[in-house]
Amino acid sequence: MTGRLEGCKVARWMILGMFLSNIPTVNLSAQVGHNPATSPYRDIALHPGPMFFVGHLGADRGNVGVGTSNALTYGARYELPAGRVVQFQFTGAYLRGDRFLVNPYADSNSASRRSGPVKSDLLQLEIGMQLRLTGGKTWRGLAPFVGTGLGLISELNAAADTSGYRFGTKFTIAFVSGVRWYPARRVTVTGDLRALFWRLKYPVAFHTPLAPDGSRVVPLTDRLTDWTTHPWISLGIGWTF
Repeated sequence: MTGRLEGCKVARWMILGMFLSNIPTVNLSAQVGHNPATSPYRDIALHPGPMFFVGHLGADRGNVGVGTSNALTYGARYELPAGRVVQFQFTGAYLRGDRFLVNPYADSNSASRRSGPVKSDLLQLEIGMQLRLTGGKTWRGLAPFVGTGLGLISELNAAADTSGYRFGTKFTIAFVSGVRWYPARRVTVTGDLRALFWRLKYPVAFHTPLAPDGSRVVPLTDRLTDWTTHPWISLGIGWTF
C-alpha cells in the first residue's frame, strides 16, 4: 500500500514537471527586459573613423575688445574609441574670424581709438577625450556625451597693428557636451556645444599713457593678460570603419 502511494506522488510530480516544461518560453522571457526586436537600445560600432564639421565661435573679445571672435569654423576630427565609454579625438579646425584694432596713441574719446573689424583667421589643433553617457549603446539612436580637450591655436596672416598687439600662439582648454545620432550603424551626426578658453596678452603700450589726453588703454591696476571664454557650436557628420 505504501509503495502504491509513493508511486502516485512520483507520477504527480512528473505530470507537473511536464506541464511546466511546456509553458512557452516567450511568455516567461517577456517578463524581464525588452524584446530585442523592439528594444530602444542598440550597440554602437566601436571603431575609429573621421568626422567633418562646421560651426560658429563667438562671444568674448576680452576687456580691451581686440580678441578674435565671430568666427565661421570648419574642421575635421579623427575619433578613436578606447572601450565602451571613453573615446579620444584629434581635431584640426580653421576659424574665419575678425577682431578690432585699438590705437593707444589716439585720445580715449577719438573715433580713431578703435577701428575695424579686421580679418583674423585662426588655426587650432586639439586632443580631446569624451565620455559616452549611455556607454556602448544608443537610446533610440541617440548617445549623449561630455568631454574636454587641450590644444594650441595660432593666428594666420595677422593684420598690421601699430599698438604691438599680436594674437600669436596660445594654449586652449575646452569643455564640451553634445549628442550623437546614429541614422545607420556606421554613420553618425553630431551636434555639440563647447566652451573654449584662451588667454590674451596685451602689449606694454596698453599700460603706457601715449595719447595726447594721457589716457591708458588698460589701467595700471589691471593685468596685461586676459582669459576669454568662447561658446562654439558645431554640427558634424562622420562614419566608422
